[in-house]
Amino acid sequence: MATQGLRDLYVDELRDLYDAENRLVKALPKLAKEAESSELRSSIEEHLEQTKGHVDRLRQIFENLGEKPSGKKCAGMVGLLEEGDEMMDEDFADGVRDAALISAAQRVEHYEIAAYGCVKTWAGLLGENEAQRLLEQTLHEEKETDKKLTELAEQINVAAMNESSERSGSEEEDSEVPKPRGKSRSARA
Repeated sequence: MATQGLRDLYVDELRDLYDAENRLVKALPKLAKEAESSELRSSIEEHLEQTKGHVDRLRQIFENLGEKPSGKKCAGMVGLLEEGDEMMDEDFADGVRDAALISAAQRVEHYEIAAYGCVKTWAGLLGENEAQRLLEQTLHEEKETDKKLTELAEQINVAAMNESSERSGSEEEDSEVPKPRGKSRSARA
């Protein structure tokens, strides 16, 4: 027989988000260092400051609920961050590395947008109007970050493509072996 209700689910998912945001606070400085593009680095650093605010908002919501924010591991964020680390371990050219960074960052943003959309709706249904307002503010910031990343990707992906094309062209030139001018060995025998 089911014993947990919507409020239980809401609190559980808030804990999940709290863990996710705290993991991001630790991961974003590393991502910023990986960025070749100063605009991308700046965007990541700006989002780090926003993310610290997201943690504060979640703490405020927990305080208002009389709940503790800890006790939940966000397996989704763990996986997304591990996947991002794996991408950064690849031997990409700088421009391509930035394209990979944006891909990893947008996966995180989309995960957060989905999660914040749900908890914001549940807060409203549960009559948690202040929490709903705070969660809407965070949701808006996550969407804005995703939009900025998309705009950066439009430039960075083209640069990555151009860089890849240039590298491919120079590798083909380097790998060409001059053909012998005389008869081949088999023809001489």
